Amino acid sequence: MIASFGVEKNEVARWAGFTGAIFSISQSCTAVAWGRASDKFGRKPIILIGLLSTMICFLVWGMSTSLPMAITARAIMGSGNGNVGIIRTMVAEMVPERVLQPKAFSLMPLVWSIGSVFGPAFGGFFAQPAKQFPNVFGNIEFFKRYPFALPNIMACCVFFISFMTGLLFLRETLESKRNKRDWGLELGEKLTRPFHRSKRNKHLRRRSFVDSEASAPLLAQSTMSSSSLQLESKHSDPVSMKDIFAPQTTINLICYTFLALHSVAYDQVLPVFLNYPRVIPDEHNTSLPFKFTGGFGLSSDKIGTIYTVYGISCGVIQFFLFPKLCARFGVLGIYRFATLVFPAIYFLTPYTALVQDTTARYIFFLTIMLVKGFVVIVAFPCTTILLTNSATSLRILGTLNGVATTFSGLGRAAGPAAAGAVFSWGVQRGYVIAAWWFLGLIALMGTIPPWFIVEGDGPTASSTSTSTSISTSTSTSDGEEEESLLQRDDDDSSVDGYNEVAVLEALDGGESSESEGEQGKERKRGTNGSYGTMNNGTAS
Repeated sequence: MIASFGVEKNEVARWAGFTGAIFSISQSCTAVAWGRASDKFGRKPIILIGLLSTMICFLVWGMSTSLPMAITARAIMGSGNGNVGIIRTMVAEMVPERVLQPKAFSLMPLVWSIGSVFGPAFGGFFAQPAKQFPNVFGNIEFFKRYPFALPNIMACCVFFISFMTGLLFLRETLESKRNKRDWGLELGEKLTRPFHRSKRNKHLRRRSFVDSEASAPLLAQSTMSSSSLQLESKHSDPVSMKDIFAPQTTINLICYTFLALHSVAYDQVLPVFLNYPRVIPDEHNTSLPFKFTGGFGLSSDKIGTIYTVYGISCGVIQFFLFPKLCARFGVLGIYRFATLVFPAIYFLTPYTALVQDTTARYIFFLTIMLVKGFVVIVAFPCTTILLTNSATSLRILGTLNGVATTFSGLGRAAGPAAAGAVFSWGVQRGYVIAAWWFLGLIALMGTIPPWFIVEGDGPTASSTSTSTSISTSTSTSDGEEEESLLQRDDDDSSVDGYNEVAVLEALDGGESSESEGEQGKERKRGTNGSYGTMNNGTAS
């Protein structure tokens, strides 16, 4: 696309890097503001605004006819979307239990991997449709004038589905807004009502068990109201910079910035390297081990195919291996290992172009690419978990993730821009290794901060006191309400995704008194003051 604007071949990498960087710069400038807005107005409305803004900007981006127009569209796109940090905050609020965090936080990279399958495929196969498919699109003037509009129009369809899904089915996770009326959810419930099974007890409403506030449905209405007022007051307190930049959060932010800088820069420069023409090594252009040039000379559709294979492989790794690895070696241990692998990958990547046999060249390259995919798929959720667990309070999560998006945005901006410029400088002088070794040195520096990280206990402790005081006020007079929680069809073995036995144990634990025997006391030791939180697979 950059080349179609008339940019010289040797300058494409530089302007591609800058165009990618401007998105991250704009995103970093507004991320904290979006995070604070989500702390004040709720997570859901900010996510919907981000989706809608990005969908509109995609249309403008796809219809860009000049480099300044494309850069402007990308800048507006970045400033209007703070969803990455907010979604991380929602995941942390939905799943505060450390034992479940690897599985939960692996979902974001998993979805990213799924997008990595379809996104490059759309871009590679449907860019310039009038040229690639003249029999179908050759006579359509629109696609001749805007050759990169079609894949972006298809992406906008995905954005629209995402927006409507969020509007109709996404539940608010911010404590102070969780019990507010949601017109979108009500509409979604009405639209899906014909597809629901009929229930024998239609007058009973099933309650949801969500994180540390799940005991709220067990309380009288007056108690719920006072609890909500306390949460409103708690969230209205200003978040200070001291809360955000605690020693451990600062180290985690530095790690996150390094990771975003070199990993995203690698992904930005790699298509340019794959598209760069092949050069046969000879005594004039090659002086090993450092001086040589040339790429793979691949077209956009073949690059899209490579990224499709890459995305599928990363998705499999993410979903099936990552939680098991975290359970065996720990989040911090896995992250430290990943940071040590990145430099080796970057140093080796340019040497794949020297392999003359086509089959061997692709095997060498795909092996390196899959290893890189493995470590990046492991590293990002690990650093997200470590950052979340370093937070001092749940109320700062939105702002903290906004700050993290700002720092990572700076890395995402500086990395591609610098790597693109270094790539252009290197190929002009016959050193295609320049950009890759530049990233390798940055990755080497990024291996140092992880060794100063101390894995935290997470921000849930700050909210347990409220939950404890709420749950201990439950008495046996609420028996009818407790019984209504368990009303459902005979063949329904769970309550909103939680095991029936766990729910019964939690309710039974709330009714126990000091006159219980040792068995009752042992059961109470497993609780944490909240009936809705699942710790290590048991109800607490």
